[in-house]
Amino acid sequence: MPLERNPCVYILASQPRGTLYIGVTSDLEQRLFQHRNGITGGFARKYNVYRLVRYEMFGDMEGAILREKQLKRWHRQWKLNLVESDNPDWHDLAIGLGFGPVG
Repeated sequence: MPLERNPCVYILASQPRGTLYIGVTSDLEQRLFQHRNGITGGFARKYNVYRLVRYEMFGDMEGAILREKQLKRWHRQWKLNLVESDNPDWHDLAIGLGFGPVG
């Protein structure tokens, strides 16, 4: 049986309007678990970027990767505006996926 994939682009923030991290994954819940438990290392861990503030689901990984690349090229203000268009209070959306609040 093939593994079900749910391609997704996600944005993490250290705090409202704080440091941002943009990533792509085929399993958002697993990836959030990795970020929140320091398994990923790198930028997100170094800057404590664990709050899920936006995510977009895609039908295929190619589309998700193209969107991730597009967002990474955007100016910071455009990224902030994008998050605030759907999440003006910068709520941690991971809580709705079964995760506890972050520090």
